[in-house]
Amino acid sequence: MFISSQNSPPSFKDFTLVMPAVAVGNVGQLAVDLMVSTLNMKRAGYIHTDCLIPMAGNNPYATCRGDAEELHTPAEVYIAAELKLAVLQIRAPIIQTKSKKFRQLVVTWIKASGFSRTVVLSSSHAYQRDDQQLQGTPLRYLVTPSLQKVSVDAFKELGWREMERVPALPELRDANTEPRLYISGGGITKGLYTDSCEEDLPLAVLLLFCSEGDNIPDAFTLVNHLNDWLHLLDNPSKEPNKWKIPTSWNLLFGSGIPPALF
Repeated sequence: MFISSQNSPPSFKDFTLVMPAVAVGNVGQLAVDLMVSTLNMKRAGYIHTDCLIPMAGNNPYATCRGDAEELHTPAEVYIAAELKLAVLQIRAPIIQTKSKKFRQLVVTWIKASGFSRTVVLSSSHAYQRDDQQLQGTPLRYLVTPSLQKVSVDAFKELGWREMERVPALPELRDANTEPRLYISGGGITKGLYTDSCEEDLPLAVLLLFCSEGDNIPDAFTLVNHLNDWLHLLDNPSKEPNKWKIPTSWNLLFGSGIPPALF
């Protein structure tokens, strides 16, 4: 359930919701970090659930010592009211046996809040690509029928590639076998997309094929891809430093090597 951190609960009516899937390389989560930090989004509340591994930490977007002492939790909601934009940042893995429960919680909250559309930022294992997916851009999208009706022209103009359906067994390409949607390493991406189709929710998935490692460049690629559609910033590709890196990224790969080792 959503718990507001404000005296009066915020209204999300006609807002766009952006959320990550906990997926390979944490690309979606890093992209959301860039959005919250750059747009100076304000915390509106958090999602209280037993579906995520419990954790707590300091403010990942701190700009001064006072801000850093704030306590933050695994699933928090931030808003930029002037852009009618909200993001749900997820900072902890979903407990495997509660994946379906978490998807249902998110879908129920989206419907109750009145979001106009939802965008899921995700990623998938690059080494699991089908032959047809090796060509061209590593970026793909999925869109539910209800959002397709109102956004079909926008996607055509952007020239994006829809996520291909692949054979269930690539080595056995039977003409009578219907291709399936396969998102390796994508976490709840496929399940959330399927649930949204069944619930007639306007939802889009933007994903990037990548590998584990330093996924900061992948995060910039994905958030710029999203910006081409939502126009959160003007011409960020011409001025790459427009995206503000949060302070929490200073320790993204841990602290430095202890001098005592040498």
